[in-house]
Amino acid sequence: MAPTEAFAPAKINLTLHVTGQRADGYHLLDSLVVFAGVGDVLRVAPADEMSLRVTGPMAAGVPEDARNLCWKAAEAFGAPVRIELEKHLPAAAGIGGGSSDAAAVLRAMETIYGRPFSGDALRLGADVPVCLLAHAARMSGIGEQVLPLSQPPMNAVLVNPGVAVSTPAVFRALRSRDNPPMTDWPLNGRSDSTLAWLRTMRNDLEPPAIGVQPVIGRVLTALDEEGADLARMSGSGATCFGLFPDGSAATAAAARLRAAHPGWWVAATTLT
Repeated sequence: MAPTEAFAPAKINLTLHVTGQRADGYHLLDSLVVFAGVGDVLRVAPADEMSLRVTGPMAAGVPEDARNLCWKAAEAFGAPVRIELEKHLPAAAGIGGGSSDAAAVLRAMETIYGRPFSGDALRLGADVPVCLLAHAARMSGIGEQVLPLSQPPMNAVLVNPGVAVSTPAVFRALRSRDNPPMTDWPLNGRSDSTLAWLRTMRNDLEPPAIGVQPVIGRVLTALDEEGADLARMSGSGATCFGLFPDGSAATAAAARLRAAHPGWWVAATTLT
């Protein structure tokens, strides 16, 4: 049987408001999440026993055993499979690479076995439920509340400076864990309304992440200097995004950033 292929797009938090912390330590979030046209590729096939092979330009250091969230997702689905993960997204980057990979494995297995995943995606990770949707959504609670949204496509440049950021370290550096949630998202479908609204929103993890990895601040400055309409960090970092008025502006900005910073991972893309 030929492998079933599934795309695992980069998850981008256009906003990320930390609104509280539960007694069990989990943080409450309110976030507008979108997905990029760049990502990893998964190939999944039935097998007698579990296996995982990681290839691609970002394969270095990615585990090929039960530590990998792809493996855990397949076990949660309940059938052994052979998985090939073609890794294009940087790890520990604030763009949900591992969670999106796991969600792609679940989608592929749903196709292979002709049944929906019946487990609890949240048990695999806070981002897995929204990554299963792989479409613009408002994510809240600890990740279990996912409200699909109709988001106009946005032209963007993604930049990662090549440093890993520890999410626990960023949360430890967060000064306030009880911040206001997002205001109502504009529902008229206009890109200019969305952009104006986004400018009034936040990523509460951006300041502490810059404290942990100051290079994030330099990435944001570089995106601003390229004329981004909005530059912000995604997730807990270190990947940042810049929104641009059209695809040609994004492509040109990405080319200049690659030339100026050859050690950075840079991708022009569309967010939906």
